[in-house]
Amino acid sequence: MPFASRRSVLRGSLGLAAGSLARPHIANADATTAVVWQVQGFVPQEDAAFRKTVDDYQKASGNRIDLSVMPFQALNQKAISAITAGDVPDVIFHDAPATILPQFAWDNKLEDVSDVVGSLSAELSETALLNSTFYNSATKQRRFYMVPIKQAVAPFHIWGDLVAKAGFKLSEAPNTWDAFWNFFKPVQKALRAQGMRRMYAMGLQITTVGPNDGNGLFFHFLIANGGQGLLTKDGRLHTDDPKVREAAIRSIEFMTNCYKEGYVPPEALSWNDADDNNAYHEKLFVMDLDGTLSTELAMIKNKKAYYEEAAVMGLPNRNDGSPMPAPQGAGGGFIPKGAKNVATAKDFMKYFMQPKVMNENLKNGLGRWVPVIPQIVKDDPWWLDTKEDPHRSPYVHEAVLGPTFPGYNGFNPAWGQVSAEQLWGNCHADVIKNGMTPSAAIDKAFKRAEAIFAKYTFG
Repeated sequence: MPFASRRSVLRGSLGLAAGSLARPHIANADATTAVVWQVQGFVPQEDAAFRKTVDDYQKASGNRIDLSVMPFQALNQKAISAITAGDVPDVIFHDAPATILPQFAWDNKLEDVSDVVGSLSAELSETALLNSTFYNSATKQRRFYMVPIKQAVAPFHIWGDLVAKAGFKLSEAPNTWDAFWNFFKPVQKALRAQGMRRMYAMGLQITTVGPNDGNGLFFHFLIANGGQGLLTKDGRLHTDDPKVREAAIRSIEFMTNCYKEGYVPPEALSWNDADDNNAYHEKLFVMDLDGTLSTELAMIKNKKAYYEEAAVMGLPNRNDGSPMPAPQGAGGGFIPKGAKNVATAKDFMKYFMQPKVMNENLKNGLGRWVPVIPQIVKDDPWWLDTKEDPHRSPYVHEAVLGPTFPGYNGFNPAWGQVSAEQLWGNCHADVIKNGMTPSAAIDKAFKRAEAIFAKYTFG
């Protein structure tokens, strides 16, 4: 896997406490402007943090950033349209770019940013590295096409007060995957016996709509059942592996049984990515598995709910008792081919990637995202402080200090189409609505996945 030279961007240690912030590399002596599109943060503090980073860069470099901020779906659509047409900004800064980056990298429509990442590639977590490098079918190489700044995982979001009200203790929840989910079934029964008749145990996103949550949930279950080898780093699909097939069948069987047994809200089959968050805040169910700390941060002004009632937990072990790697995604900046000010764009991203800048930006964003450089978390006690925030430490332990596994998107662009077609959500619907067996539903999905993957050949 070829990467850029080892020349230091920082001219010094990664330590966060020592010295002042390194002056950024300056693209040229004259002030130049880079057009930057930024995804809107989930909380206002994220947008304020990004603007502060922009202001600090402009003061330090003499360059100018022409910044536009837009919601997630709007940015996705505008980015696809712009790159397809060739009328592009200089930088697109995205929370979850893996939905579009692999295909554009494959099609040679992105600038190689390996020189921006530079020597810091050695400091990245392996997962962040794999979430930022993609295969280019024209060059026949895998290179950095995103400058990674942040990464995230999906923790469990639990109403601890409801667990206690039902007469249970979270500390007694089993530490293997299926058993952990099953722990909340009697919690539902106990709460309903107390008059909470519309209460459900879990916000299981077995949706056919998505776009992201249902795919992410299936990925978790697949790993928990030992099937993470469905797609390997060489871009090859392994639907012919009996172990993988059995893991996929077990995953669909468990999730659809939870639904059919009445432990999941009936409308979950048509949820979008925000619906489970909204239902959690309405206390429609006891627990949910969902990405980042957005679920908690949305109610941070409600002190009782945030500090006393809600709880965040990392992942239990896999069903065989082995440690469960957390599926992880990365965010950051990428530069489309055709950008008018590539030098300034790279200069800005090189500045942003400095550990002290990265750390300050993510802390100012309330820690919804964590650094892609693990040493930052180890050096700054803020990330593991449980007094100021009870949720951040378990989240950081899962996202940075525990085992993680990259999303499949970077392994092969075909996975993006698999996700877009909601193959796994359709498996759930085939079982629940159409009476198919889990094995037949998986065989149908695997056959479609094989047809999609046949379009991509790696050199």
